[in-house]
Amino acid sequence: MGITRRFALAAGAAAFALPAFALPTLAHAEDTPIARSHGGAILGEGPLWSAADNTVYWVDIRGKKLNALRLADNSAQSWDMPDLIDWIVLRKSGGFLVAILRTVHALTLDPFTLTPLFTIEADKADNRLNDAKVDAKGRLWTGTMHMPFKEKTAAFYRIDPDLSVHEVDAPYLCTNGPAFSKDGRTLYHNETSESFVYAFDILADGSLSNRRVFTKFAEGVGLPDGITTDADDGVWVAHYGGSRISRYKPDGQLDFDIMIPAKQVTSLTFAGADLDRLFVTSAAQPPVDADDPHAGTLWEIPKALLRGHKGLPTNAFAG
Repeated sequence: MGITRRFALAAGAAAFALPAFALPTLAHAEDTPIARSHGGAILGEGPLWSAADNTVYWVDIRGKKLNALRLADNSAQSWDMPDLIDWIVLRKSGGFLVAILRTVHALTLDPFTLTPLFTIEADKADNRLNDAKVDAKGRLWTGTMHMPFKEKTAAFYRIDPDLSVHEVDAPYLCTNGPAFSKDGRTLYHNETSESFVYAFDILADGSLSNRRVFTKFAEGVGLPDGITTDADDGVWVAHYGGSRISRYKPDGQLDFDIMIPAKQVTSLTFAGADLDRLFVTSAAQPPVDADDPHAGTLWEIPKALLRGHKGLPTNAFAG
């Protein structure tokens, strides 16, 4: 995995404000997810909570946009990106890391600057990066996917603070959803194409062992996509094509579902000062059914539906 030369990319991205709104048909906030964005994101994904900014960030991969919802006043903002933006994570030294196709960049928003750092799978033009999380030790975990969604040419990686890249599991068709147990010893990760959610033990040196099936989605409930974990070691999984999110107990047993007014549910994150607000992304990838008018919306789950569960703090990449 080669390190590219570092340079600042003046992307000329246009930033524009979007008004916050709620759909009138979703007025019963006590028991129905609340729209927190306009719909239509082609592939809304990767929500990220930043306590320092009091903001939820998320990407529209195929729409080539980074989005932000500021919780203080429910104002929204978007930035155009130069190509497919796969994910965004916090960086301890300031700003963010984002993945654009197969290259990881440092990002600042004011002023808007992208600085390429390194490329993963530079020799695989049909692959791109897909989903990422940072663990409590400041290491970045991310995987790739085969964009035509046909061949197992993808893999799962750990990036250490020195920017070294380590393949930790392969092969995959579509990696998704890394998340960690509260004690940091277990990693959850998906092979979306086969409906498997795996659990791994994280060893002291950062390698993975004891891969096992945490759960497998049944037919008719969609495919496992993004994952987050809560302070009670519950595992929350988005159902792509299943119109729901699910919470699983630490032993892999289904605890409960929450239905989402969109079919292509992609990922989720806890947010807010007390980490007691849950935001869920969705997609409007063609073909979108006529009975899915809110596809591509960012949703907030009412607290009554969370049954008292709260999230874990967002970790920042240490490099």
